[in-house]
Amino acid sequence: MKGTLPQSPDHGTLIYNRATAAMRRKFALQQSHLFMTLAIFDLDNTLLSGDSDHAWGLFLAELNVVDADHHQREQERYYADYVAGTLDIREFLRFQLRALKDNDPRDLRQWRDRFVAEKILPMISQHACDLVQRHRVPGHTLMIITATNRFITQPIAREFGADVLIATEPEMVNGRFTGEVRGVPCFQDGKVLLLKAWLREHNADLDGSWCYTDSHNDLPIMRVVDHPVAVNPDPVLTAEAERHGWPIVEFRHDYDHA
Repeated sequence: MKGTLPQSPDHGTLIYNRATAAMRRKFALQQSHLFMTLAIFDLDNTLLSGDSDHAWGLFLAELNVVDADHHQREQERYYADYVAGTLDIREFLRFQLRALKDNDPRDLRQWRDRFVAEKILPMISQHACDLVQRHRVPGHTLMIITATNRFITQPIAREFGADVLIATEPEMVNGRFTGEVRGVPCFQDGKVLLLKAWLREHNADLDGSWCYTDSHNDLPIMRVVDHPVAVNPDPVLTAEAERHGWPIVEFRHDYDHA
């Protein structure tokens, strides 16, 4: 008996198969979100061996874009408040975003390219790259969450190959920065609010999640993840980590916790 060619499916079968395939793809995407493991990294003094926000101000002073003496005094005043946990984040951001407001975006982008090449790349240590890679290899979703504004941090996040950047959002109107913040500043409890908004949007959760930071200002987010890790921590964060038994990482040492 001769073999016969397989019959072509009728129109109704084709529609059913396509709909089923689409549902399967949608389900697979949902499952990938549901079961993603987040590795969350603070940026300044955690992945970077310095503060990108502070370095940006010094860089602009070198270019004579801002008054060097005034900028340095204000930076030191705000940094003292940050260390003490008393920083008025909106006041600081109005100061820090003024340079974006006062300059043409084309100039800003050119300056930023130089800034990343000259100031940021030397702040990226092999230890930081290795830590990120330890979470990339098992397929964790790599998230940088930082109070520093997105204009500065977007190219830095790309250098680390981050999947997600949550940062303070500088407002733009008609192609120019206004000097104001759009939405909630990504600082202290604001980091948690923005993280939870991202989780809702992506149908994800914090099961198995990691978080790395140097600052006690990030205690709100450290308390909501499964695996908080203190990196080069300040004294307050050191005490909190010791009290809770959180790992403490000094980048001059090897780490084996991830």
